[in-house]
Amino acid sequence: MLLGGGHAHALVLLQLRRFFPRQLEIKLVTPQPVHTYSGMVPGVVAGHYQVADAQVDLARLAAGAGVELVLGSVSTFDADAKCIWLEDGSSIAYDIASLNTGSLASTQVPGSAAHALGIKPFETFIQQWEARGLSARRIAVVGAGAAGVEMAMAIRHRLAPAKVTLFSDRAMFSGALAARLARALERCGVELRADAAVTALEPGPVVVTPRGRESCDLVLWTAGAAAQPWLRKSGLQTDAAGFVLVDPALRSFSHPDVFAAGDSATLRDARHAKSGVYAVRHAPILASNIVNLLEGRQMEDYAPQPRQLALISCGAKYAIATRGGWSAEGDWAWRWKDWLDRRWIARFSRGG
Repeated sequence: MLLGGGHAHALVLLQLRRFFPRQLEIKLVTPQPVHTYSGMVPGVVAGHYQVADAQVDLARLAAGAGVELVLGSVSTFDADAKCIWLEDGSSIAYDIASLNTGSLASTQVPGSAAHALGIKPFETFIQQWEARGLSARRIAVVGAGAAGVEMAMAIRHRLAPAKVTLFSDRAMFSGALAARLARALERCGVELRADAAVTALEPGPVVVTPRGRESCDLVLWTAGAAAQPWLRKSGLQTDAAGFVLVDPALRSFSHPDVFAAGDSATLRDARHAKSGVYAVRHAPILASNIVNLLEGRQMEDYAPQPRQLALISCGAKYAIATRGGWSAEGDWAWRWKDWLDRRWIARFSRGG
């Protein structure tokens, strides 16, 4: 059973029949028939792409791979009973499960769940953004990591002269990259509230920080990642945040018949950021190791790369490229990012 239609499982579906025996019964359980590619979401918000440009048709992929698509959300996962229950009351038993269900926006700050629009899951975010965001004129973005700065600049580009304020509790970048991002935010007209931890959200909504209270029309929450709530009660060994602890083969330490990839997983001995870049690189190891388990072969290990190329979009068709201590910027960097993103989506349309 493949639980969740994230980056890793989308790639596994694409390659499925090259690895898996045809007599194997496989189900894909996911709330949506599409998967939204995270790298293109700021471009959708900025108006550079239509929503469909950034989405993978999971229903088509599943049909092509001979996989049964089950649309539904998990209410209970019981790793000991090897069974899941969906919110509609139905249940599905499994022999081997792979989890790629992503993460949710963190809601630990009082009021954040009730008064903020979380960036994840992306399908829900885009629907709510188009319904509520396009008419807003005072927008607060909480969290100044890569997702926060990209979204703040994308919103400002799309809705100028709307006021966009980015709240940050600490410096997320350093050196030349931090300086480039600060200049990019200023060019876009995004107001940065550095060292302004958001301590609460109140009706209005109102953003509360140690420096005071600010009213706005919409709060977008990009700070932190939270695990799916049913994971803590699943019986699977998890980290302190509730994500599945996996070994280098992406197998659960407590239940070796369960794999986890992408944001769902935490590699106990080689922890890395929760981002689509790593989820994509989990996919080939995940596919191979499911087959290895079925056929009794030795597992392959996943080793995260110490440095990753990042292309950070800056609202307009302009981006910053960074890897390790190197960085550069320009419209050429956006064209590079656009080419990579479109190529990633296109592989699912052409079937390989």
